[in-house]
Amino acid sequence: MGHINRRSALLLATSAVFVPLPALAQPMRIKLYKDPNCPCCEGHAAHLDSNGFAVEVIPTIDLLAKFAEHQVPSQLNGCHLIEVDGYVVIGHVPVEAIRKMLTERPSIIGISIPGMPVGLPGMEGPRSGPIAVYEIVPGAGRTRVFMNV
Repeated sequence: MGHINRRSALLLATSAVFVPLPALAQPMRIKLYKDPNCPCCEGHAAHLDSNGFAVEVIPTIDLLAKFAEHQVPSQLNGCHLIEVDGYVVIGHVPVEAIRKMLTERPSIIGISIPGMPVGLPGMEGPRSGPIAVYEIVPGAGRTRVFMNV
């Protein structure tokens, strides 16, 4: 087996500088719309930020308008709405569910954990059991379980 000469090593090292590596990729940018008086949303934003997302927190006094804009049925509303890569995420959804949605790219509006269950990112405390993450499906308020966390 041959060895790499000095010129080949220099060429290889130089080309590595110009080739984008996945590890050096920019974090995915997301927008998190929240009520200005809700502190738990900041905890969820910190969870997302520490897991590779670049979070822009946008206080808004009219979350209901954002839910309506994205066709989120009222039974799936939560305390905040995230816009990420063409999808919405409602509530304190853990990053593994968001990554699953972004990887699988299902034909849905997004995912939701309605309400504010304890034991999720931003809602500290013991979890009483698995929590359903629901799909937000286009149409008349239909929902399905996307996964349990």
